[in-house]
Amino acid sequence: MSDQHVLVNRASWDEDAPNWVDRGRRSWASEPFWGIWGNPESELHVLPDLTGLDAVELGCGTGYGSAWMMRRGATSVVGLDNSAEQLATARLLQGEFQLRFPLVHADAERLPFTDGSFDFALSEYGAAIWCDPYRWIPEAARILRPDGRLVFVAGAALMMLCFRTDDDTAPAETTLHRDYFGMHRFEWRKEDGTVEDIEFHLTHGDMIRLLRSCGFEIEDLLEVQAPVDATSHVEADVPLEWARRWPSVEVWKARKVG
Repeated sequence: MSDQHVLVNRASWDEDAPNWVDRGRRSWASEPFWGIWGNPESELHVLPDLTGLDAVELGCGTGYGSAWMMRRGATSVVGLDNSAEQLATARLLQGEFQLRFPLVHADAERLPFTDGSFDFALSEYGAAIWCDPYRWIPEAARILRPDGRLVFVAGAALMMLCFRTDDDTAPAETTLHRDYFGMHRFEWRKEDGTVEDIEFHLTHGDMIRLLRSCGFEIEDLLEVQAPVDATSHVEADVPLEWARRWPSVEVWKARKVG
């Protein structure tokens, strides 16, 4: 099985890391919010009560999600990311906000943790879209204890079908351009034709089957609507009017059975 996507995405995020310093700082300073439209935690309830739990963030980037989990009462938090440069920013912000937790440079498809190490695993984008789900979700299941929970935030499956196949810079349109059946790997290319980064998305049916095969019980699937007056806090590839009609963000919540 090819590991090309791991190296491509590592290089892409290392190169883009300077553009995420200020965004990371704003996120560290704020209450939790989710997805490209910044829907508040009070609306989506992504994080459970973490008091006394050991938590891990898979694809932590600048580390704000891990910081949010620490502030929500987790006993311990580990942030893991494929990009050394993103982790450098996370360390910078740990110092600025005087909140420290371990940061691990590793690939979420090969987690360097023993079985049953954590009670809660979170991925906001991160592993949820940049890693192959047929690799990272079994790994998440492995490191979770019985009754441990996995929550991940990703681009909505429907949105992925609405990107053109002949222009990787075009926003989501109101036309289906891609096949739903068999969706898995999405390559985005630079103007010179080289691959810039590689995402992964599954149909809802395929995701349900994968989660169940890894021992998870699905507790919820939130298909997130952008707020009326939202402005994206990242360079969103979907217009607000689109995201008011159809989901551009989805949140999966699952519990490891037994």
